[in-house]
Amino acid sequence: MGSATTQALAATTAALDSAAGVDLATADQLFAAARALGVSPHLSGALADSAASGPARAKVVADVFGTALAPTSLSLLNTAVAQRWSSASDLVDAIEELAVRAAARAGADADIEGELFEFSRTVAANPELELALGSRLGDDAAKATLVRSILGGRASAATILIVSSLAQSRRERRIRQLLIRAMDLVADERGRKVATVVSAVPLSASQSERLAAALGKRYGASVTLNSVVDPSVVGGVRVQIADDVIDASVSSRLADLRQRLAG
Repeated sequence: MGSATTQALAATTAALDSAAGVDLATADQLFAAARALGVSPHLSGALADSAASGPARAKVVADVFGTALAPTSLSLLNTAVAQRWSSASDLVDAIEELAVRAAARAGADADIEGELFEFSRTVAANPELELALGSRLGDDAAKATLVRSILGGRASAATILIVSSLAQSRRERRIRQLLIRAMDLVADERGRKVATVVSAVPLSASQSERLAAALGKRYGASVTLNSVVDPSVVGGVRVQIADDVIDASVSSRLADLRQRLAG
């Protein structure tokens, strides 16, 4: 991520923090705008072109999206395109990020992180489902219908909106990657981090509490644990928070020992 994009993301996130009337409709409209830009390199390139004046970019937004977006959504989109981005794809990613964060705010009482994690596990265990949701050739409406049929009654409206919208993304990213990124964004919006903990047997309540406390101290934030049971780790745990991996599993130590003996 370039320095321009880092600064631009900070500005758009701040705009969302100060926005009034953010609801699921706001998130839905921002997702739709991200999809429209994602399938039109010409449009996304024009809106990310720092050589174009701010008023010129604002006019493009008004001409393309003005009648389709509510005032809050339009204001957030205008803030995004007014920034300087390292690339057009960064702009599209940022608008999608705004949509996820807006959904997190609208579904403040829902366990969105946990629901996204469970769905990502469902996708990981079902290659046919992953292909159906991840194929760029699939029908977008059919993907959204499939998500609603799976998650209806099992997940919050915010989670269903996030998953169905991400499934309609036409860019070169796997659906599981999108879900994990969304999970991290929701957690960040709520001032916490998400850790995926892999262990040979389920952790007890006290073990989970101690681990969450230790991770919280290390990362300076409240940590939510998503647990995965995998007998192949033999013993110990493997923890992943964003790009950080803490591997204290027996299988990892055995593999390291084998490498040393072989060397």
